[in-house]
Amino acid sequence: MANSAADILLETISDWGVEVIFGLPGDGINGIMEALRKRKDKIRFIQVRHEESAAFMACAYAKYTGKLGVCLATSGPGGIHLLNGLYDAKLDGQPVLAITGHHFHDLIDTHAQQDVSLDRLFMDVAVYNTRVMGAAHVENIADLACRTALAYRGVAHINFPVDLQEQQAGERSKRNVPGHTSDRGERHAQLPAQADLDRAAEVLNGGKKVAILCGRGALNATDELEEIAEKLAAPIIKALLGKAAVPDDSAYTTGGIGLLGTKPSQDAMESCDTLLMVGTSFPYIEFLPKPGQARAVQIDLDPVRIGLRYPVDVGLVGDSRRTLRALCDSLQRQEDRSFLEKARAGMAEWWQLMEERGSRADRPMKPQVVAWELGKRLADNAIVSCDSGTVATWFARQIRARRGQMYSLSGNLASMANGLPYAIAAQIAYPARQSIAFVGDGGFSMLMAEFVTAVKYRLPIKVVVIKNNSLGMIKWEQMVFLGNPEYGCELEPIDFAGFARACGAQGFTIDDPAQCGATLDQALETPGPVLIEAVVDPFVPPMPAKVTLEQAAHFAESLARGEPNRSKIAWTVLSDKVRELV
Repeated sequence: MANSAADILLETISDWGVEVIFGLPGDGINGIMEALRKRKDKIRFIQVRHEESAAFMACAYAKYTGKLGVCLATSGPGGIHLLNGLYDAKLDGQPVLAITGHHFHDLIDTHAQQDVSLDRLFMDVAVYNTRVMGAAHVENIADLACRTALAYRGVAHINFPVDLQEQQAGERSKRNVPGHTSDRGERHAQLPAQADLDRAAEVLNGGKKVAILCGRGALNATDELEEIAEKLAAPIIKALLGKAAVPDDSAYTTGGIGLLGTKPSQDAMESCDTLLMVGTSFPYIEFLPKPGQARAVQIDLDPVRIGLRYPVDVGLVGDSRRTLRALCDSLQRQEDRSFLEKARAGMAEWWQLMEERGSRADRPMKPQVVAWELGKRLADNAIVSCDSGTVATWFARQIRARRGQMYSLSGNLASMANGLPYAIAAQIAYPARQSIAFVGDGGFSMLMAEFVTAVKYRLPIKVVVIKNNSLGMIKWEQMVFLGNPEYGCELEPIDFAGFARACGAQGFTIDDPAQCGATLDQALETPGPVLIEAVVDPFVPPMPAKVTLEQAAHFAESLARGEPNRSKIAWTVLSDKVRELV
């Protein structure tokens, strides 16, 4: 039975299905920690080493399960540390509840210690944001916070002064009638009007070269996407967060788009006359058809996103899966299959190129080799979490998604350091599934202390660290986007395998492509948490699938202006091109 205000909070969010909270104790949340201790058989508390990780884990938990992710931090700096992970949740549309402490309520705004008004600080990141005013206030706001986060797929924040956490339930205002709030959270029908579906079908049936672009909002609509692609003879192009929307062995997909995408995807975008966008707000507008080139239909759960990236003829507001099902019967079979067949031929060539790059035996080892060999060894139900940087290029191109697998990374925020916390959260959510972190040395080193969290909780995650001793993506952006020599991007080497062993886990090192597959086999079969350090060539550029004249000119300019590794970089790029020609 709930007694204190903190007890009421934990009982209320438990009623919303919360089973896990990621966080770090502190004296600003002592009352909440005691309430957690009393409910440790009901709500699992995962202690992290940094609050940023707790927020990343809550975001990943929401992404991989569809449930509410919850993180907990103390007052002042503890709550501030949550912000990066919470913005990850906000920008990728994930339901997360952040609970933070505050110091004594009657000393707020008096220059006291850790006197940070976190409710004010969180105003931009949160869709619901409030401070507890007393024990009688808690149930009302906790219900509303959970409901709002789930309904609007965003961050809700409750700031809880430490002395009020221990306040006993008792008097309430006469209008605050006991039992008036509930834990019900219903969804609307999420289906467009029939008239809108008819107009969308007219647009799509009129297209001769239809392309489908799908994102994270289409992750549960695999069968429907393929059925419509078959009818319309349309290639399916995937934004990075939609990597698992359609498996890469599907006869319909051309894989990714953008800087990390494929040439067939870009070819399809440049030549289509009709575009169907499903559950995506892909932000790189320059990779979409030019305005006026194609008629467009967009399906999105959020009406605000309709027409955000491309001038659409028809917007369909609704759940991707149900909307595609409703639309399918009105679509006619496209008899001219040439647009799809051309995309399929292009993908056959693309996968030949990816296999060639992933099978190179020369040293230093290429990062594509590690990704290619890992992809072949993933379990059918693997969950793969990636970091931001050049590693995301190899994740996007070289690891072939299979049906039943899950993939994610920090999408719109594109934050570094999320990969390891994501993998931990995935393993917490699915103890029996394979959880892989595919990360770069730059991002991993930011929050590498969380590897100890995996050891502490005996989580059998496998962490593959692509070690090039460089902030690789930043280096190439300096060169290709601006024509400048790289500056400030070199990293001091770390013995990551030795670090893993120091944490009490197993560590492996790969630097020979001939041993890459065998070492990965051994590492993946090793019980418990394992780190695989893959030492790779730092001079392999993550070039776009189609290089523009401007990018090529900037690249050449950076070499001419004194790029310190220009001879090695030029040789690597030249040898890659020669291999493609022969």
